[in-house]
Amino acid sequence: MKTRLVLLVGLTLALVVFVSGCAPPQAVQAPEPEAAEEGLKIAYIPQNTGNPYFERINTGFQEACADLGCEVTFTAPATAEATAQIPFIQEQVQRGIDVLAIQPNSVDALNSIMDEVRGKGIPVIATNADFTGNEEHRDACVLAVDFTSLGKQMLDRLYDMMGGEGKWAIISATTDAPAQRQWIEEPGGIKDLMATDSKYKDMELLEVAYGDDVPQKSLTECEALLTKYPDLDAIMAPTTVAVAAAAQCVESAGVYPGGPEATEGGVIVYGLGTPDQMRPFLKSGVISEFDLWDPAHIGMTAAHLAVGIDDGTIEVAEGNTFEVAELGTMTFGQYNVVVVGPLFTFTPENIDEFAF
Repeated sequence: MKTRLVLLVGLTLALVVFVSGCAPPQAVQAPEPEAAEEGLKIAYIPQNTGNPYFERINTGFQEACADLGCEVTFTAPATAEATAQIPFIQEQVQRGIDVLAIQPNSVDALNSIMDEVRGKGIPVIATNADFTGNEEHRDACVLAVDFTSLGKQMLDRLYDMMGGEGKWAIISATTDAPAQRQWIEEPGGIKDLMATDSKYKDMELLEVAYGDDVPQKSLTECEALLTKYPDLDAIMAPTTVAVAAAAQCVESAGVYPGGPEATEGGVIVYGLGTPDQMRPFLKSGVISEFDLWDPAHIGMTAAHLAVGIDDGTIEVAEGNTFEVAELGTMTFGQYNVVVVGPLFTFTPENIDEFAF
C-alpha cells in the first residue's frame, strides 16, 4: 500500500513538472505574432473634417501604409478653431500611437501639447502646414510646395489674370490657419509684396475675409464681398473650400467673366482647388484655371518619413535625404522641412486627366 502511494505521488509530481515545464513557452510565444502584425500606428489630424483636400492626403497615407505595413487613423475636429485639435491629440496619444502627423490650426496654440507628445517619445510631423516660427515644437514638416514663396506665386498668377490692375479681395480659411497666414500675412507674403513691390501698385487689395474653411460661411463671405464692392474685379481663395464657394457664388450671381450680370470683365475667381470640386466651374467657363498639387503625395511622403524615423533608417537633419516610392528622393531643407513638388495648373485641356 505504501509502495503504491509513493508511486502515485511520484507520478503526480512528474505530471505537474511536465505540464508546468511545457506551459511557459506556449504562454510567452502566443502574443508575439499579434504584436508583430500591428505595425506602426500613425495618427493623422488635419485642421477639420469635411474637406476633400484632407481626405486626399489621407488617401496618400493609406496607400503608402498598405505597402509599408503601418496603420493610419484619420481624425479631426468639426471646426478649425486654434485649440480644437487638442482633445483629438490627447485621445490618439492615449490610444498608443507611435507617430503624430498634424496640420496645426495655429502656429503657437498647440506648442505645449506638442511638447507633451514628444516628451512621451512620439515624433511629431507637421503635415501640409508648419508651426512657422515655432518649429522646435515638432520634429519635421512635409509641405506640398515651398510655402515661403507660394504667396508670391499666387499673387503673380492673379496679376497676370487681372492684367496687373484692378480691385480684388481674398477669402481665406481662419485667422489662425498657419499656411494661409504665411501666404498672406507674413513677411514676403501677399500683403508685404503689395506694400513694398511697385509691380503690384495698380492692384488694390480691398479686404481679407475669412470663411473658416466652412462651405456655407465661405459662400456667405463671398456674397458679402460682391454686395460691398460692386466694382470688384477678382477674388483669390487660397483654400479648397473657399475657392469652390467663390466659384459657386459668382456663378449664382452671374458676375463671372462673360456672365449675364457681369460688368466690364466680370469677377475673376482664382485659387487652390481640387479637380473634382472645380471641374464643373472650369468646364462651364466660370473660372479659367486654378492651381494645386496632388495632396496624396503629402500623405505618402509623411508615411514614409514616419516609418523611417521610427525604425531609425531616416535621420532628420538638414541636407539628409530619403526615398519615397513612386515619388523619388526627398531632401530635408531648413528647419527640417521636406518639399514634395511644384505647383500645378489645372486647365480645361488637362482637367479630365485627374480625379481627386
